[in-house]
Amino acid sequence: MAKAKNSSKPDAGKKKLAASAPSAPGIDIGIKDADRKKVADGLSHFLADAYTLYLKTHNFHWNVTGSMFNSLHTMFEAQYTEQWTALDEIAERIRALGFNAPGSYREFVALTSIAEEPGLTDSADWREMVRQLVQGNEAVCRTARRVLEQAEKAGDAPSEDLLTQRLQTHEKYAWMLRSLLQ
Repeated sequence: MAKAKNSSKPDAGKKKLAASAPSAPGIDIGIKDADRKKVADGLSHFLADAYTLYLKTHNFHWNVTGSMFNSLHTMFEAQYTEQWTALDEIAERIRALGFNAPGSYREFVALTSIAEEPGLTDSADWREMVRQLVQGNEAVCRTARRVLEQAEKAGDAPSEDLLTQRLQTHEKYAWMLRSLLQ
């Protein structure tokens, strides 16, 4: 009986396979690299603000009490649900520009312009929740406007469109919430 060869060396007569697959081509979407970086950085700040506001809105949905419970519980749920969907669109736009989207609490805390409020007490007034959400929505709008300006300068129409849509939504949320306090 012949002994089978067990060699880890490839046969000399066989062609070597390529060492690695070809790499992806560089990004060439008609926006200069430096401009893509500026817009992606701005969108990262915008994503951090939007995520922070989402968390705050969801928190208040869970913890609202008082005479406005039912209407605010429902309003907050509608807002945080819509915000959650938008977060994915923002992150995907950052990726389309060729950069990683922030995705950790540490990154969001470092990038956001929305101050983290201390935990609310058991008897937190719904008016304070609404006030904080007005301020949060307005902060998101201010960041969106700054990034929108960068996107316009870069000729980045998809980012402009995304930011314009988000501005309309957050301005409306700020107006609706502010109306509860007047």
